[in-house]
Amino acid sequence: MSTEAPPAGPAVVDRALKRERFGWYSYDWANSVFSTTVVTVFLAPYLTSIAEDAADASGRIHPLGISVPPGSFFGYVVSVSVVLQVFVLPVTGAIADRVAHKRRLLAGLAFLGSLCTLAMYFVAGQRYLLGAGLFVVANLAFGASIVVYNSWLPDLASPDERDKISSRGWAFGYLGGALLLALNLGLFIGHDSLGVSEGDAVRICLASAGIWWGGFTVLTVSLLRDRPPRAVVAGGRGRTVRGSFRQLGATLRDLRRYPLTLWFLGAYLLFNDGVQTVINVSAQYGKEELRLSQTTLVSTILLVQLVAFVGAVALGRIAQAVGAKRTVLGALVVWTLVLVGAYFVQAGAALQFYLLATVIGVVLGGTQALTRSLFSQLIPPGREAEYFGFYEISDRGTSWLGPFLFALTFQLTDSYRYAIFSLVFFFVVGGLLFLRLPMRRAIEQAGNVPPERL
Repeated sequence: MSTEAPPAGPAVVDRALKRERFGWYSYDWANSVFSTTVVTVFLAPYLTSIAEDAADASGRIHPLGISVPPGSFFGYVVSVSVVLQVFVLPVTGAIADRVAHKRRLLAGLAFLGSLCTLAMYFVAGQRYLLGAGLFVVANLAFGASIVVYNSWLPDLASPDERDKISSRGWAFGYLGGALLLALNLGLFIGHDSLGVSEGDAVRICLASAGIWWGGFTVLTVSLLRDRPPRAVVAGGRGRTVRGSFRQLGATLRDLRRYPLTLWFLGAYLLFNDGVQTVINVSAQYGKEELRLSQTTLVSTILLVQLVAFVGAVALGRIAQAVGAKRTVLGALVVWTLVLVGAYFVQAGAALQFYLLATVIGVVLGGTQALTRSLFSQLIPPGREAEYFGFYEISDRGTSWLGPFLFALTFQLTDSYRYAIFSLVFFFVVGGLLFLRLPMRRAIEQAGNVPPERL
């Protein structure tokens, strides 16, 4: 009769761990509204209209003394925030790995972002610079908080559980984002009957995202637990921050010891840029090429959010049966077929557009959730937040590649159909790189134990 003790750690799912996992899921529920309500739907057209109201007689605005057309303003603001994230996110990760109170760091970043989002209520008249500044800070805080949040995953799940736990987090996020977006769309569409102007309705929607984000973060912080950092620094906060900068420099040099982790990041950079570009240009494709109504386009966004909730859970279960790598590769094949299908969608065919959106929703959440759990296996122990900082850069800092190829193809061919089809490049090349990655060896190279199925 065996007298071995049961394994310690996350494999034993007790009540305290279940409660902490629920707290972790709740942050996806909390922050996703920033992506859906603020970034995807309301802020870009509203801030553009505010900039147009502030334009001079020549139809241009002059932020910081630079003359730009109002239609370009939001794109430049997003670009500035992304460039700043490239510098901020790795430093945030290095600090998170060295502090004893990671919950406070998460709370501080989340509350900063939510307060800036709430303050967007005051963006009215000609205050386009206020809107830009609030968005830049909120987007920085959003990305940095995700770095800290992701670093909890290895503490909450064993290697064999991470696909399931990561998928549930993404599913919670899509459901939360869809719920608030549906409420806000109801307010926006019915603003006249409620006696609210269109501008006021948008400002209420933006502010609601800040309230939602900050409010549910309270639940997250109350349920997560701090753990002693493995990179302990004595001497107070100042020394921790200085040590974090030194550690970041050491990590940049040390990454050469983990070429397979870099290989993963390169493959992820390519196929994830394809994913993000499809999401970002789908409304433009639907409007300009397919001549679909604004109602159809907005309802499609909501449909994708709802289906992605189901897709994240479903692909998580498939990954438990066949392995996360095979599941992601299958999803990349589906993404490629979606682009082929998009090329042949007939103008005005709303039903065909809805069908493609449904397929996108199924693979969207699973692709993102499973790549997050796979990457968590490729991080040297004790450096989770720091490496997730580089992961987030691969997610956000290179998001110009896909839009650039889309725009260049349209310029050369004068066809949105060829432009959307050109994005196949990212899924094929990124998928081939990912296919050839020896995942089990990569996990062992990082000093971790591979899960049973990959």
